[in-house]
Amino acid sequence: MAWIFVVLGLVTLLLAGDCLVKGAVNLSLRLGISTLVVSLTVVAFGTSAPELLIVLSAMADNAPGLAMGNVIGSNTANILLVLGLPAMAAGLYTSEFDTKKSFALMIFASVLFIALAFVGPFTWLHGSLLLVVLAVILLGQAARARRENYAAAVAAVPVRHLEGLDPSMRGWKILLYLLFGLVGLPVGAKVLVVNAEIIAQDLGVPETAIGLTLIAVGTSLPELATTTVAAIRRQADVALGNVIGSNMFNLLAIIGIAALVGPIPVAEGFLRFDLWVMLASSLLLVPFVLFRQNITRIWGAALTLLYMVYLVIVLV
Repeated sequence: MAWIFVVLGLVTLLLAGDCLVKGAVNLSLRLGISTLVVSLTVVAFGTSAPELLIVLSAMADNAPGLAMGNVIGSNTANILLVLGLPAMAAGLYTSEFDTKKSFALMIFASVLFIALAFVGPFTWLHGSLLLVVLAVILLGQAARARRENYAAAVAAVPVRHLEGLDPSMRGWKILLYLLFGLVGLPVGAKVLVVNAEIIAQDLGVPETAIGLTLIAVGTSLPELATTTVAAIRRQADVALGNVIGSNMFNLLAIIGIAALVGPIPVAEGFLRFDLWVMLASSLLLVPFVLFRQNITRIWGAALTLLYMVYLVIVLV
């Protein structure tokens, strides 16, 4: 039964996150907030809400290993699996886009996170630092957008291209989307965490391993869907930007917010192995970002295989 409830919790999380994005996007635009602002705030929060709720729920249930494992595992899965599977199916033409600055920021966030982990546990001081760094990065990106006139370019894009936007959506429907999202997220997170702990106990698997694998893959499904569509449409900038942005948000925002709620200890296994796998996975993108190489089907298969090997090492 625990496996069934894990699936139900995961499905609830994904549906609730999608509803929250749709409701918030339509409400914000109806109130006259720009598409760019909505994309950078509401949509970013909505797609990362499942991870945040899982981390907070795990801490409330005294399962910090599950919380930390979810973030570290999601970042590793985003690089190896979320990029690997779509690339294996259709290839990612990353040579056409320049993501050097965003990639450098992701590596900086990863190194900072690892450094803080070694002087952990993560306390409110660590969390505050992570959130300040995130704020500086966002302000820097906004300033860059103004300088390069990105805002005008985005504003010129028809609003129908914003995922979830329905100009004809009635007010009561927007309210239902928001209510389901706000109620479904904490309920789904609670069901998922509690039953994941039961599975870990029944199988004799550490909760950290469940967080690194089962829950991490589950919460990476929205990114996987987005990247797959982007690969099919030959929008490598969307695919790579989605992964880089998600990884930075996981490290800086989710752990940053969670650490304000309570201390998050860092298990020895994370320090010895998983954090370094996360960093090494990120550095695997160097040829594709710095030297503008395409992520071909062969590279996609290699990344996916590496993730399978990682799963075996974690679970065995």
